[in-house]
Amino acid sequence: MQISYHGHSVVKVKTGEHTILIDPFITGNKLCDLDANTVETDVILLTHGHNDHVGDTVEIAKRNDALVVAPNELAVYLGLKGVKTHPMNLGGAYDFEFGRVKFTHAFHGSSYQEEDNTFVYTGMPGGILLTVEGKTLYHLGDTALFTDLKMYGELNDIEVAFIPIGDNFTMGPDDALIAADWVKANIIVPVHYNTFPVIEQDPDAFAEKVKTGKGQAMKVGEVLEI
Repeated sequence: MQISYHGHSVVKVKTGEHTILIDPFITGNKLCDLDANTVETDVILLTHGHNDHVGDTVEIAKRNDALVVAPNELAVYLGLKGVKTHPMNLGGAYDFEFGRVKFTHAFHGSSYQEEDNTFVYTGMPGGILLTVEGKTLYHLGDTALFTDLKMYGELNDIEVAFIPIGDNFTMGPDDALIAADWVKANIIVPVHYNTFPVIEQDPDAFAEKVKTGKGQAMKVGEVLEI
């Protein structure tokens, strides 16, 4: 399995048969190396409905005939735009052809801002436990620190965890280090930083401080093989 990081919270997972994109915020993301007009995927997983996570989902999904898996209200909203979706909700799991998805709690917000500046409610924000080829990945989404993360670490054998460190909108580095201890992943990858001035952080400094598991600040486009 190949896992690559593409700025902000964008993660791509390539298995033997499938390509999975998580939170494909590409257009408008100065840190992203992907092209929304050419990127290929079979599946898009969304943690919540904020524009910097939904990103180019509609265009990418339509062009690739990709399945979008998202929290219920967000999936319904995207379905109305002509996208093929599978709605889920927090605590629920489902076995897909590409792997198993379970949505966890995340403490954040979730709404989509339209071009006319109206806001659409898109359900509860979540994290995603993705199990493929016998390995479990945990994308925490946008979240504050909360003690259920300890439970998720105890209940799951997590290979790689993607933890936000940007502060201001999510947990910052200090809280993220606690989260890293709690989720007990073998590899901890910081995400959701440096895209905007208010979330500028030093991912290498964070990675060096990780005590439980190995901290790995992935460069944009870097591939991790597990």
